[in-house]
Amino acid sequence: MTTTTRTARTGIRGLRGLRGLRERPGAGWLRRHGPGRLRRPGSGRLRRPRGDDRGQTSVEFLGMTPFIILIMLVLWECALIGYTFSLAGNAADVGARKGSGAEYGAEAACAAGAKKDLPDAWSGAARVDCGRGAGLYEATVTLKVPVLVPGLFDLDIDIDGEAGSALED
Repeated sequence: MTTTTRTARTGIRGLRGLRGLRERPGAGWLRRHGPGRLRRPGSGRLRRPRGDDRGQTSVEFLGMTPFIILIMLVLWECALIGYTFSLAGNAADVGARKGSGAEYGAEAACAAGAKKDLPDAWSGAARVDCGRGAGLYEATVTLKVPVLVPGLFDLDIDIDGEAGSALED
């Protein structure tokens, strides 16, 4: 039993249609491989020219890897700078609230409250200034941005966070 397929370009194709190919040039391939493996012209594997570029993508990726890593380190350091801004503002806010609510030792309560929730990388070099203002208890926290890779480069950036809280009587 033979199956036939009708396509727009070739008409009916099947074993009957293949018989005529044996007389054409290049029909030796048909005899060697049989009619089941017949391919249309141009649908076979493409031959690569000499000096092909196999592995070129891998070489380019390996060449770009140091730059990709450097960009990721810079982006991570930018994230650390942003997080330091957040931590400084929050520590100043907590310190101002603790200082405004303390009956005795407001400055000690302010400093302890400001440093209480800071992570270790920021709490070591943190400076806290507390004091009374006009109707407010004010706190200023200065944090140094930690470096992701010490020795590679040193950021000498200090970030200040300021906050005030109403004095409680």
